[in-house]
Amino acid sequence: MEKSQRTIERSVEIEGLGLHTGEKTRLIFHPAPADTGIVFMKKDGSQNGVIKPVIENLLDTAKFPRRTSIGDEGVQIHTVEHLLSALYSMEIDNVLIEIEGNECPGLDGSARPFVEIIKKAGIKQLNKKKNIFVVKEPIYISENNTHIIALPSDELKISYILDYPETSLGSQYASYSITPEIYEKEIAPARTFCLKEEIEPLKKMGLGKGSDYKNTLVIDKDKGPIDNQFRFKDEPVRHKISDLIGDIALFGCYIAAHIIGIKSGHAMNTRFIRKMKGLQEKEKIDIRDKVYSGDGVLYAEDICKIIPHRYPFLLVDRIVELNDNKAVGIKNVSMNEWFFQGHFPGKPIMPGVLIVEAMAQVGGVLMLQKDENRGKLAYFMSIEQVKFRKAVRPGCQLILQVELLKSKGKVARLEGKAFVDGSVVTEGKFMSTIVDE
Repeated sequence: MEKSQRTIERSVEIEGLGLHTGEKTRLIFHPAPADTGIVFMKKDGSQNGVIKPVIENLLDTAKFPRRTSIGDEGVQIHTVEHLLSALYSMEIDNVLIEIEGNECPGLDGSARPFVEIIKKAGIKQLNKKKNIFVVKEPIYISENNTHIIALPSDELKISYILDYPETSLGSQYASYSITPEIYEKEIAPARTFCLKEEIEPLKKMGLGKGSDYKNTLVIDKDKGPIDNQFRFKDEPVRHKISDLIGDIALFGCYIAAHIIGIKSGHAMNTRFIRKMKGLQEKEKIDIRDKVYSGDGVLYAEDICKIIPHRYPFLLVDRIVELNDNKAVGIKNVSMNEWFFQGHFPGKPIMPGVLIVEAMAQVGGVLMLQKDENRGKLAYFMSIEQVKFRKAVRPGCQLILQVELLKSKGKVARLEGKAFVDGSVVTEGKFMSTIVDE
């Protein structure tokens, strides 16, 4: 299965009240080039107000229940699931979204208004292949009688079982192949819902300030929706599918799989995405080790021919992927590292600055690999947006991925990410320049 990335053709905007905050919010959508991804930017344009809706930026679902929220040091954006569901299902890979407010607008409680604004903006094909993660073997998690399963498939298909015994909803099942056409007709119009007896607890939690009987189906357990009617007989289960797609969007690329949700909510959905993300990173590493074994791998002695670092400051054991725009290195962290003698010796933790240095050394290999740069040096010019997400301890294997964002002459802007077991532990951007020795 091969598809091209897509963006929108022109800028559009939409506004409304947040379902939970009740505050007015406005979204302005702009076209974006290939490999940009989905990017939110606070309307004031501050650099700290930029964030991507990916699983690494998910806020704790226990602290922010009944919705999917993302956040970073500079920004929090709540209730992103309906918007992400629409973008993902309409196969929009790249868009810049300016946001005024802290929550996506609730509108009519469904994803349909977002589909309509995407269609109004127009859809543009880009000359770059879409990234697709193909599930090759079953993936499964289960907790408290809720389950999610992903099975191999050559397309994205979502099935869901909803079960509200002793209420008018009862048990419902729906299953759809997710194409833009099917999503727009069968899933996007389905609205959010809650039981009548849930309203007061939600209000006590400070939620639902922008909700009413028009944008939320309030279900009487005996009579059905209050002051409203279903758009579909099984509208609740269709909305659960919409929500699940919105959470799947946090994976960061298109997925080919048959995903089955059984009574799952945002917390379980996002736990499942984290598990799949870990398997994706492990699969990448396994493939690299297979493809770059033998002459394709650069070991320490080869690395020393490119960059000037030596023991004890050579922090890369091998390079397993190397091309003009990307390098991937491996650092096996052992208990015998020299820095563990004095850095929290009672509870050894690899210094964050050395993780950044390890990424920089991989970046040095990337910059100095060409024949015309051999024997030269790569110096830091700046480091920015560095985040330390998890501690790195003895026994960890660091996967150091560095990509070239931009280069001009002898100056390059790079982005580095360090992974352990598929999770990002450190990331940042830096600028380097090549100088004569």
